[in-house]
Amino acid sequence: MAKNSQHDSDVSFIQALAELLRENDLTELRVKRDYAENDALDVRVSRAAPPAAVPAPIVHAAPQPSAPAAEPRQPDASQDTASAPEDPASHPGAITSPMVGTAYLQPEPGAPAFVSIGQQVKEGDTLLIVEAMKTMNQIPAPRAGTVKRILIEDGAPVEYGAPLMILE
Repeated sequence: MAKNSQHDSDVSFIQALAELLRENDLTELRVKRDYAENDALDVRVSRAAPPAAVPAPIVHAAPQPSAPAAEPRQPDASQDTASAPEDPASHPGAITSPMVGTAYLQPEPGAPAFVSIGQQVKEGDTLLIVEAMKTMNQIPAPRAGTVKRILIEDGAPVEYGAPLMILE
């Protein structure tokens, strides 16, 4: 019976976290509760980033191709206007950020970028780096393919689960 009331308490606690997330316009909360030596609750509550975060990737993708190539892409994007804010994240080739941090497209300032649009990559090749808590985390290609779009700018802050690149 004590376990059931603890479960109910945990559910209420998680609902309160979700409410706090919504009221303060946050994208993620993580809380750990220790009850006893081998009894703890570790909760992460998150939601999708607001659509305002999406325009930066669109602006970055346009300068890469030449101007004539950008014009045919505009009608393709306008066909999906209803799902435009969710399009990069829902793309089957989307590479998403595994953490909150700052994304870097090159190993150090002034160095060439890890990858460019149209480049072929092999599984395991480094696509970019996400810095989190002063630690540089290499983001590898999960499979071989071609880099179709780069959705972030160098030095841009990224959220957990945010689309970074499209790999096909």
